[in-house]
This record gives sequence, structure tokens and C-alpha cells, in this order.
Amino acid sequence: MSFAVRFLLFIGQILGFTISTLVFAQDELATTIELLVDQAIDQGQLPGAVVMIGHGDDVVLNKAYGFCTMKPELIPMTVDTVFDLASLTKPIATATSVMILAQRGAVDLQEPVAKHLPAFANHGKELITFEQLLLHTGGLIPDNPMSDYDGTPKESIDRLMNLDLNYSPGTKFRYSDVGFQILGEWVRVKTGRGIDVFSHDEIFGPLGMKETMFTPSESLRARSAPTEMRDGRWMLGDVHDPRAFALGGVAGHAGLFSTASDLAIYCRMMLGQGTLADRSVLDRVTWQRMTSGHEVPGGIRGLGWDKQSGFSSNRGKSMTDSAFGHGGFTGTALWIDPDLQLYVIFLSNRLHPSGQGSVNKLAGEIGNAAALWVQQQDSATQPAPGTTEPSNN
Repeated sequence: MSFAVRFLLFIGQILGFTISTLVFAQDELATTIELLVDQAIDQGQLPGAVVMIGHGDDVVLNKAYGFCTMKPELIPMTVDTVFDLASLTKPIATATSVMILAQRGAVDLQEPVAKHLPAFANHGKELITFEQLLLHTGGLIPDNPMSDYDGTPKESIDRLMNLDLNYSPGTKFRYSDVGFQILGEWVRVKTGRGIDVFSHDEIFGPLGMKETMFTPSESLRARSAPTEMRDGRWMLGDVHDPRAFALGGVAGHAGLFSTASDLAIYCRMMLGQGTLADRSVLDRVTWQRMTSGHEVPGGIRGLGWDKQSGFSSNRGKSMTDSAFGHGGFTGTALWIDPDLQLYVIFLSNRLHPSGQGSVNKLAGEIGNAAALWVQQQDSATQPAPGTTEPSNN
């Protein structure tokens, strides 16, 4: 942490300023973010991070903090570090793929999944809809036992299809990796392409996201942030999630890797209501359906996205109701606020090296600071009350 930032923090503690009050009085967003991240690093919550904030087509901040690798040696974090996105896979790869197929007429999201996946039609699961799986209200268990993944990937998927109903569909919100594994399998069955291939062909490739993929290439693995150890080796470019790993690194709930710069391309597409420049991924109606609020027991979700729920501690409190986002177990978070034309990307490997660390609060504070900064900039450009715009005549 720099001397200037330490001094600001010291003065703020003495005078009782909050971080936002102290820094926003000086209009210093970058100082705010540095202060927040360095505090968390000093507290052992993460080894390092990359933060990227965009306002419309402008990059407001793109900076690396701390270290990418703590063991076996110290290696500084860089802005082009590749991260295991964990559950960001759900909205970015799987839900977006499902929405693409829905807009093409391949499925009605109100239809039962079992209509398209007959092997799923058992144990009371016959009427679970695609929309319920996207909203995590489908009646499925959060995670099935690791013993279900003994054997081949096909045998694992067969066991997944045969799981019992956990609760009556639509009556609870229960975040479920299993539901998104089912969605990923449906994409494969429907299109003949795994979720890795379909999402590359229909989302990442057309957008020019060259560093976003499942099972990263060797060049990307070399730039990857490690998480924990598995079988005596650091997970470096290997998915941390054990179920996705057992399935070969490709699953509907986890397995995607990316960089901040690549994710910014996706965010700009979503700020553009499904379109970036001349590249359209989602039409406006589908984008609206995906990102608007859907009431679930105890909160509000989007289709594949979080909005305001028990999982929203990584959401900036000053963001508008239009905001949607998601977090990942490895220490990642991404939030997009269409009304503010704001996106906030937070990427860390908080599990390295000891499996500890906690970053949801930090990501939320960064999102809050970014939203406040945008609102401050927007208000500064508005005409003062009682004034009018100059005439062109």
C-alpha cells in the first residue's frame, strides 16, 4: 500500500470519515479502489486482484493489485492475468447460450425440461421448466455427491438426470449448480455441441473474446492465476470446481476462464442490450427478458443473473434496480448497470494459497464506489436547476 493511501486511511480513521466520504470529496475513484483492495490484501482476504470499471465505451479503471502467485514464489498480478471464473460461467456461457436458442425458437422457456431431455423425466421432475432452472427455483439440490462422478462423464450425467426432486418446483429459491449442469447438457443434446463449443461459436468468437474459453490453451494457462493444490499440483488453468473437473473441465455451472479485458467486451455487449457495434448476440426482447427482475422466494433474480437476493453482497449498494450480476466461488464478480451505463469487473484468486479469503464484501464496496462516481459525474453534467441549455439560434 502506498504511503499516500496509508495516510488517507489514517486520517479517515481519526476523523471518522468513511472511505467513500474521504475519497469522493477529492473525486478520486482510483484512490478509493486502491485503498479498498490494499486493505483487503493486508487483512489476508486475497493475494491480489484485477479491477476493471467501464462507463459506456470508456474504460474508467483497469488495474492489477498485489500478487498473482504467493507459492511457490511471489509473482505480481498483471492486468492480463487469466482467471477461473467459477460460477460466472452460469450467466456468461450457459444462460446466454440458452437465451440464444430461445430467441431462435429452439425452446420455449416455459416448457418442461423433460420434454427435451426425456432422461430427466423421473422422481417428480417432469414439470420443471427451463425458466425455473435459470431462476434456481426448479426443485433441484444445490450439489450432488462427488461419488456420483465416479466413472465416465456419461455415467456422471446419467446419475445427474436421475436425481430426486429436492423440493416442490417454484416454492423455493435454492441456488443450484445441478440446475445449470442440466442446462449445459441440454445445449449439448439440442445442438450437438458442448457448452464450450456452442458458447465459443455463438458468443465469444463473434464478439472477438479470444481469451475466454473452457480448458484454456497452454499460452493462457501460463498466465493463469493459481487457486489451490490438487493431487500435489497447483491448479493453474485447471478448473477449481471438483464436479466440473470430473467432467473434463466443461460444465454448465463452472469451467469458464477469461481476462478482465475480454469480459469488458461481453459487458459492453450487454450494456448495448445484446449488441456491440455490428455484432448482435441477443435481440432486445430476449435481452430484456434475461436481465429484468423476476420475483423468487426471498429476492429478485434475472434469468441466469443475480439482481437482489441473498447472494448479492458483491453488488454495489448504490447501483440502480436495473443492475444485474453474479459472483464466483474462486473470488470473481461482475455487475452491469444499464441505467448508469456502468460495468464493474472484479477478478481475484482469493483461494490461493490456503483455500481461505473472502472478497464478496470487497467487490460490493468497489461496485458501490463505482456507481457513486458515475452518479457524481452524471450529476455534474446536468444543467443547474432553473437554467436552460444555450440556444443554437
